Amino acid sequence: MAIFETHLRVDITKVDGNAQITNKGILDLLENAASMHSDIAGFGIKDIPNNRLSWIQLNWRVKVLRRLSYGEEVTIKTWTSPPTKVTTFRDFEVLDSENKQVCVATTKYTLINIDTLSIQKISDEIIDKYGPVNKSILPDYEFKKLKEPSSFSNEYIYKTLRRDIDVNKHVHNSIYLDLAYEALPENIYENNCFNNIEIMYKSSIRLGDTSKCLYSYEDGKHIVTIKSLDDKTLHSIIRLW
Repeated sequence: MAIFETHLRVDITKVDGNAQITNKGILDLLENAASMHSDIAGFGIKDIPNNRLSWIQLNWRVKVLRRLSYGEEVTIKTWTSPPTKVTTFRDFEVLDSENKQVCVATTKYTLINIDTLSIQKISDEIIDKYGPVNKSILPDYEFKKLKEPSSFSNEYIYKTLRRDIDVNKHVHNSIYLDLAYEALPENIYENNCFNNIEIMYKSSIRLGDTSKCLYSYEDGKHIVTIKSLDDKTLHSIIRLW
């Protein structure tokens, strides 16, 4: 299968008041392409009840080269890399109607057994279904553990709602970006589009959980740390610049 390719349209749910695609809209397009690839490979959402396996995302790194507008048609190419024992990487390339690169991204996954909630080894049988490719869209980038800032200047409290929950029964990946945006000071939110996104997921948020989203600014990056109210659980760190 190697490189999977699909064609999608920037619809009204993915744009802001200026009719330009939002960063969450970008994540949604990329996730749709990845899901279609997994459906074909036999390890997609519809296959979970039978194989009892589900992909869990650990990280995102997205770089926007040109902000798409409402109605634009895009080509998304995506592929997986040969895995380690328990993780694998998926890369994305987004092209506009003139075949120009408008966005690149990479993400890191692990595989869990939904009955035991334990991490599973990614077998050769599974990865062969995807036709892994030795190609990196961001060859100079390496996923590293993001550190919590030492201080925070803004806080947003949020109680998880039913609408936030996905097929894995926890808050969907792109919702974390929504929470990060709510934590931004108003002037930062209004005056930045953030063409670079980095997300590290650590511990899932579930229905009824209340989280606090803590904003910091360090080294030219806007950072939101999402934690439990008692500070004992780190859910995610999002960096925007």
